[in-house]
Parts: sequence; structure tokens; C-alpha cells
Amino acid sequence: MPQQPTERSVVTADGIAVRVLRSTRRRRTVSGVWKNGAVVISVPSTLSLRQEDEWIDRMVPDILARRARAMDRFGENADDELMQRAGMLNRKYLEGRAEPLSVRWVSNQRTRWGSASPGSGSIRLNCQLQAMPGWVQDYILVHELAHLIADDGHGPEFKALEGRYERRAEAKAYLAGVSFGMARPSGNGVRPDEDDGGEREEDPWWEDTAAGWGP
Repeated sequence: MPQQPTERSVVTADGIAVRVLRSTRRRRTVSGVWKNGAVVISVPSTLSLRQEDEWIDRMVPDILARRARAMDRFGENADDELMQRAGMLNRKYLEGRAEPLSVRWVSNQRTRWGSASPGSGSIRLNCQLQAMPGWVQDYILVHELAHLIADDGHGPEFKALEGRYERRAEAKAYLAGVSFGMARPSGNGVRPDEDDGGEREEDPWWEDTAAGWGP
């Protein structure tokens, strides 16, 4: 059987741009998100082109519908000031590549400073950051915006994007000090995102430490 390309770009009859990414690490699962103005679908490398096309037909309407629902819902919950701030940071550090639909403060995050859900384009910041310097808040925003772009978790692509923020090391040191003072247990694993209908949330981005919330 001829080897299929690892990435393929198509445009649907409705003019929707679609990128299909093949992964040898996937066995049975298929996932899709809206990213950089296109539907991005990740599939196992063993699929045929016919099967790939079937998944495109199946997933594109679902992803567009999910995005429309998110835009309707987050219109009421987004923090306008945070959205504008995220937009400025996105343009300054990430060439405007991130596309957040919602950026807001939340009070129910006990083990993370922030989280992002690429599927719905939502970013949530722990309200305890409000007592911290603006440049620390900006670091968390850049970090979460980078998660809306990078496909490699906390890998090289993500680190390169996050590293564009010039006060990254300083912000991480500041948060490490806060973490030591709080001495709370750090979170582990992937858990459902309550705000996005069970969508999987980012792993905690800090390293586990005895002190708890460390960068």
C-alpha cells in the first residue's frame, strides 16, 4: 500500500479550509479543532484517503457547529478587557495566529494559573492572578495563547512560541515564589473542562514540586 502524506490540505464545497494531519501514534481515535482559520483533523496514519474523506465530511459540520455554539455562549462570558489584552499580546508575540473566542477570569481553578481549550477557543485565568503584576498576567496569557496554536503540548513548537515573551523567566520565578508561599498540592493528569461540556483540558503546565503550584 502506498504511504499517504503526513499532511493534506483540502477545501470543502462550502469553502472551508481543512488540514488533515496523519499520526503514527494514533491507532483508533480521530480529533478535530478549529485553528488558524481552518478545520484541523488528526487521524491515524493507517487510514485510506477514502476513509479520510469520510471523516472530513463527518467532522467539519460538527466542528463548525461547536464553534458557533461557543461563540454564542462565550459572548456573554468573555471579559472584554481581557479579550483586548489577549488580542494585543497575540499580535505582538504570535503574529495574530491564536484565535481565542473567550478569555475570562474564573474562580474554580484550584491547581492551575490558567487553562486553554483549543476545541472551543476558550482561555480561563485563575482570578488569584488579579493580585499579581500585569507582566505576570501577560505571561500566563501568552502561555495559553500559545496552546491555541501549538500541536505538540509542551514540546519544542510550544516552547518556542512561549519563549517570545521577554519576561518569561522572571514571571516563572515570581510564580514559583507565590507557589512556595501557598504550599498547595499541584494538579496532575487531564481532566474534563466543566466549562466546555466535558472537553479535555490542558495538562497543568508547571512541573510538580513539593511546594505545589510551581512554574
